[in-house]
Amino acid sequence: MIESLLKNAMLFILLVALQVLFLNNIDFLGFINPYVYIWFILSMPVAMNRNSAIIIAFLLGLTIDVFSNTMGIHSFSCVLIAFLRNYWINALFLRNDFELIVPSIKSFGFANYIKYALGIIFLHHFCLFFLEALSFDNFWLILLRVLYNSIVTLLLILGFELIKTK
Repeated sequence: MIESLLKNAMLFILLVALQVLFLNNIDFLGFINPYVYIWFILSMPVAMNRNSAIIIAFLLGLTIDVFSNTMGIHSFSCVLIAFLRNYWINALFLRNDFELIVPSIKSFGFANYIKYALGIIFLHHFCLFFLEALSFDNFWLILLRVLYNSIVTLLLILGFELIKTK
């Protein structure tokens, strides 16, 4: 238990540091800025109490907001995906035997993990970029940004997952 808590705390700190110190400074073509810190939310156990998951997601988003000076958009987006994550798992898989696992490529399988992660990542990015714009004036431009960032974030998270399984 303590080992798992320590491992998760280290992952939290590592992902926040990676996001704040390196990935927030990437702005490729004015469109692409990956947000890999949401891998922490994707990796929370399925059976975790929803209130605990929401509190952890809020703290993760708040930490990113503080360092990025973004006034709560990361917090809101993280809380939203933490709230909807188990509904998405139940909608995708229609099974109850996932309750004792931690979502990963190893536990879900490669194709199922991509479906799971892509839905959550897309929702996070959609919420994040529309809250950032606070307007539907450039809807197609924002949607294009959501798509590009979702793909890049998914590829980075898949890379981390594949490294983790080795």
